[in-house]
Amino acid sequence: MARTVLVTGITGFIAKRIAHDLLAQGAHVRGTLRKLHRADEVRTALAGLGSDALERLSFVEADLLSDAGWREAMAGADAVMHTASPFPLSKPKAENEIIAPAVEGTKRVLSAAQRAGVTRVVLTSSMEAVMHGVTSAPMTEADWSDPNAPTASAYTRSKIFAERAAWDFAAAHPEMQLTTVNPGLVCGTPMDRHTGSSVAVVERILSGRDPAMPDFQLPVVDIADVSACHVAALDRPESIGRRYLCADRFLPFPDMAKALKAEFPERRIATRTAPNWLISTLALFDAQVALIKPLLGKSMSLSHAAARQDLGVDFVPATDAVLRTGRFLATK
Repeated sequence: MARTVLVTGITGFIAKRIAHDLLAQGAHVRGTLRKLHRADEVRTALAGLGSDALERLSFVEADLLSDAGWREAMAGADAVMHTASPFPLSKPKAENEIIAPAVEGTKRVLSAAQRAGVTRVVLTSSMEAVMHGVTSAPMTEADWSDPNAPTASAYTRSKIFAERAAWDFAAAHPEMQLTTVNPGLVCGTPMDRHTGSSVAVVERILSGRDPAMPDFQLPVVDIADVSACHVAALDRPESIGRRYLCADRFLPFPDMAKALKAEFPERRIATRTAPNWLISTLALFDAQVALIKPLLGKSMSLSHAAARQDLGVDFVPATDAVLRTGRFLATK
C-alpha cells in the first residue's frame, strides 16, 4: 500500500517540488495550507503528473500558530515533511514575526505528529543554522551557527532555534525519528511562478538594478537536489538522527553575475565587484547590508559528503543551478 506523507506549507517553493517527487513515486501526499483557496495553485503546478497523481493529492487547512487542523492533517500519515517556515527578503518590524512561527510551528507539528503516532519526520532547516560565526573549512553537519554572530539575522535565528527545538523534542521523545536537511540558497527550475524569496536573489541580479556585485558568497543548491535529499531520507534508515548540509558549494555573487551575463549577453547585468569600502559605507544606512559586511572578501567552503554517501545525491553544480533559475525567469 502506498505511503501517505504530510507536507507542511505545500505552497512553498521547496514543498511543491517535494510533493511532485513523492507523487511521482506513487505516494499519497497531504499538504497543509494556511488557506484552502491556494489548493488550486498547487494542483495546477503538479498537473503535469497526470490525473492519477492528482487523485493522490489532498489538503488540510492548518496554521503554524494555531492547533486547529493538525490532528486531521496527521491522521493516517506515515511520515511528515515539515517545510513550512517564513523566509522574508526584507527585515521584519519585529524579530518575533519570523522566530515565533518557525519555533512554535516546529514544536506544534512535532507534537501533533507524536500524539498521532507519526514518528518519521524530515525537517527543512537551512545553511543559516550552520554557517554564521563558524570558521570550519569546510563546514560540516557538526557546525552550528552562533545566533549572536554579527552576520546573524532574525531569519538566521529562526532557523537555528527551530532546528534546535526539533532536536530537543526528538531527544525528549526517543520514538521520534528525525532528520534535518539544511539547504543553502535554493536555485534551479521552480514548479510554477510562485517562487518566493530565494529566486528573487537571481531575479535581482538579472534586473541589472545594482551597478556592481558585493564580494560575498552564498551556498547554492538546485531545488531538485533539495527535494532528492528529503525524499531519499524517508527510505534511508541511516539518515535518522542526522542533519545534512544540502548545497553544492559557496558561490560568489560576482561569479553568479558573470554566469548570467554570459547566458544573457543582451541584459545589462553588472559583473564587476563592488569595492568593500562602498559596501561598508552602505552598511551604515542599511541594516541588511550591514549583515554581510563581516563576510566581505571571505572565502567559505562546505562538505556535502554526508548527503552524497547517505542519501545518494550528486549535486548539480552551483552555477548550473543559478542558470536554470535565470532561464526560468527569462521566460516570464
